[in-house]
Amino acid sequence: MMAVASSGGSIWPLNLFFSSSKIKPFLTKASVHNYSKRFSSHVRCKNSYKNSVAVYPGTVADRVLMDIQNSGIIACLRAQSAEMAIEAAQAALSGGISVLEITMSTPGVFEALQFLVHEYPSASLGVGTVLDREDAKDALKCGAKFLMSPAMVKEILDDVAEGQALYIPGAMTPTEILLASTAGAKIVKVYPVSALGGVQYIAAVKKPFPNIKMIASQGITIDSVGQYIGQGASSVVLSDAIFEKNAMDEKYFDRINQLARSAAFTGSQAVRKIRDNMS
Repeated sequence: MMAVASSGGSIWPLNLFFSSSKIKPFLTKASVHNYSKRFSSHVRCKNSYKNSVAVYPGTVADRVLMDIQNSGIIACLRAQSAEMAIEAAQAALSGGISVLEITMSTPGVFEALQFLVHEYPSASLGVGTVLDREDAKDALKCGAKFLMSPAMVKEILDDVAEGQALYIPGAMTPTEILLASTAGAKIVKVYPVSALGGVQYIAAVKKPFPNIKMIASQGITIDSVGQYIGQGASSVVLSDAIFEKNAMDEKYFDRINQLARSAAFTGSQAVRKIRDNMS
């Protein structure tokens, strides 16, 4: 039986946790990998996100948007299994990361999400690379506070219009950025930013759209976080910069924790600098 340290220091056996919910327990590695991307064909989570709405003032979407703007960092996690996702996420969250997404490509993504939502109720946890309404609904039932896509999926945006979660659509061109904002997106992910010119591209698209909140995503390093935020990005997505391939392959979670601490500090300092300059 696999055990994972909780945020309070206790040890939670995953089999016990998941068997107490409607999620199947982790019995073997094979059973974990059998949870495919189509989670809804196996089990469904309870509507746990409803509890989050009552905890904080305003909507969940408002709270997550505030967390994103205050931290300057969204950690993007891809893992080979739900167990690895949980351990890597715990390392990042204990390192100071407050906003974290697990991508749909992670086997057992919803099981990992529900466990982490239970253990870290104050964190803004979400699901990335959400491409259709069905996956979005399953993510919400498992407690996702935000959903992110590489492009805009209008049906998802419509489904969370009441603020039960924040939807962050992806956009590449000025036209796509404007369309997403006009459709109701509170913030837009500019993707793939490095391939488009990096910091210079963010600076360029912010000029005609100074009031549209943007997240820079793809190929960003911790060292460049301050530059992106300095040029108008509300936040940046960090993937390999926190969850290094070698650290993930070797399960070197102390390294992930160190990178998370560096990223969280760099993001908060960059945000503080911008606010100090505006005051």
